[in-house]
Amino acid sequence: MTEEKEHLQALNDIRSMMERSSRFISLSGLSGVFAGLFALGGAYIGAKYIEHVDEIEWEYNRNGVIAFYIFDAILVLFASVAVGILLTIRNSKKRGIKIWDNTAKRMLINLLIPLASGGLFCIALLYHGVIGLVAPATLIFYGLALINASKYTFNDIRYLGICEIVLGVISSFFIGYGLLCWAIGFGVLHIVYGAVMYFKYERNS
Repeated sequence: MTEEKEHLQALNDIRSMMERSSRFISLSGLSGVFAGLFALGGAYIGAKYIEHVDEIEWEYNRNGVIAFYIFDAILVLFASVAVGILLTIRNSKKRGIKIWDNTAKRMLINLLIPLASGGLFCIALLYHGVIGLVAPATLIFYGLALINASKYTFNDIRYLGICEIVLGVISSFFIGYGLLCWAIGFGVLHIVYGAVMYFKYERNS
C-alpha cells in the first residue's frame, strides 16, 4: 500500500509540473474583482453623465460625448490592468512561479488578437456612426479573447468568455441598454468570476 501511495504521489507531482509548465496559473482572482468594481464605477459615472446630456447637446456635441465615454473606458482599462499586473506579480512570487515565460507569451498573444480586432472593429463602428453596437461588440470580442486565451490558463476563464459573448449578443438586440449590459458584463460577471477563482485557487494556497 505504501508503494502504491508513493507511485500515486509521484504521478500527481508529475501532473502538477506539467500543468504548471503548460498553463499560466499566476492570474489572481482578486484582479477580476477589482476590474469589476472599476467597471461598475466607470458605468456609474457614464450613467450620471448621460443624464445631463440633452438632445441638443447630443446633436451638436456628439463627438465630445463619445470622447468622454472613450476616456472613461480607458481609465477603467488602465486601472484594471495596473491592479491585475500587481496582483499577478504578487501571486506569482507567492507560488514561486516565473511570471513571464513561453506560456504567458502564448496566452497574451491569444488574448490580444481578438481584443485588437475588436478594438479596430469598434473604431470602425464609431467612424460610421453605429454607436449602439459598440457596447455589444466589446462584450463579444472580449468573450472571444477569453475563450482563445483559456487554452493557456485556467479553464474557468472559458466560461466567463461564454457568458460575455451571450450577454453581448443579447445586448445587440436591446441597443438602449448597452451601458447596463456593459456594466453587467465587465462589472458583475468579473466580480463573480474573480470571487470564485479566489476561493477556488487562492484562499488556501
